[in-house]
Amino acid sequence: MSFQIHSLPAEDFADLFDLSDAELANKNACRQIVQSKPGTPCRVSMADAEVGETVILLNYAHQPEQSPYKATHAIFVREGAPQAKLPVGVVPEVLRFRVISLRLFDSDHMMIDADVLQGDVLADAIATAFENDQVSYAHLHNAKPGCFAASVTRA
Repeated sequence: MSFQIHSLPAEDFADLFDLSDAELANKNACRQIVQSKPGTPCRVSMADAEVGETVILLNYAHQPEQSPYKATHAIFVREGAPQAKLPVGVVPEVLRFRVISLRLFDSDHMMIDADVLQGDVLADAIATAFENDQVSYAHLHNAKPGCFAASVTRA
């Protein structure tokens, strides 16, 4: 079963880099300079930020639907990063080398299954999950630390 991992649109976050630190704080966000790699996974570029790059850490509504699972969580976005356009069936390196929480949702936005696994087996796990017709989409989270990583749909 083919799948598509989705990055977030760069334009949704570009204006954040023009804000002062106080304005960012009012939006539950902060500017950081990356100190080590890996460790700061950008949700726009789907790559770890480089040491010395500026990122914004912000709270993001990754599950905005009306459901008991409605949720927000922290994400990083890199300054000036282009949006990754991932090929169908491809798991980017930023996910392959991390421990990932795979969360499966039905069309009513209810979680119907979940697993924690090494990112290097994620492609097979997603493909197998989508063999179940009840699975409408999936969310990926870094399990250590647990930031939102990406959404996944059938391709």
